[in-house]
Amino acid sequence: MQTIKNNLQAFWRYRYLLQNLITRDFKLKYRRSALGVAWSVLNPLLTCLVMVAVFGSLFNSRGNGIENFAVFLIIGQLMFNFFREGTSMAMESVLKNAPLLRKIYIPKYIFPVEKVCFALVNCLFSMLALAIVMLVTWTPIAPTFLLSVYPLAMLAVFSLGVGLLLSSWYVFFRDVMHMWEVFCTLLAYGSAIFYDPSQMTGMVQTIIRINPLYWYITSLRSCLLWGDGLTPNMLLIDFLCAAISLLVGLWAFRKNQDKFVLYM
Repeated sequence: MQTIKNNLQAFWRYRYLLQNLITRDFKLKYRRSALGVAWSVLNPLLTCLVMVAVFGSLFNSRGNGIENFAVFLIIGQLMFNFFREGTSMAMESVLKNAPLLRKIYIPKYIFPVEKVCFALVNCLFSMLALAIVMLVTWTPIAPTFLLSVYPLAMLAVFSLGVGLLLSSWYVFFRDVMHMWEVFCTLLAYGSAIFYDPSQMTGMVQTIIRINPLYWYITSLRSCLLWGDGLTPNMLLIDFLCAAISLLVGLWAFRKNQDKFVLYM
């Protein structure tokens, strides 16, 4: 309990550094870009249009069309992109800030936390693309839309846990980056982004439901698209996956952080 309290106090002490790092990353991402922040909206919007054209016709041709497919798709797309961006940037964050860590003392976990926070901010901007798609397709706003904060927050915690774990591995093994890219490609097809798991066979459905991202994506769809709110299973599984991920990530990071300087 004392350790958690000390970590929270240290986190609060460096909150301004965290804000400055997020601002810096945001400026660097859109530097020398004519449209700037608008790409946070245009990128998921254009990707959604392409995927709707491809996968929408594919599934509809089988007679298993998904209602409001464009909204269904972009919700899955935004949630998965948030996870992939947050974890991938967090993985490299400690090593990329090695020169700074050699000069002054900064809690090393600040850098993975900052990358996940930056990905969350970027995801929130990208939600404008979701609003545009809902407007164009005349999709009504579900009365449960305020509950969407829960799966988004739990995914942020889950991503932070994974990011801490990956960052602690990446310092020692650079191959982790390439392995993670391949794994994310595989994960994209197993997260029910552009299809309904009920269209799959029993064994495939079981595998998909083991994937935590499936639950986060489905929870957000339930709040924003279907208006069903959050079921007890969604509440419990979203929380447990986030809690386990964070505990494992913190344990691995704290165990290895004193050895980082030897490999940076």
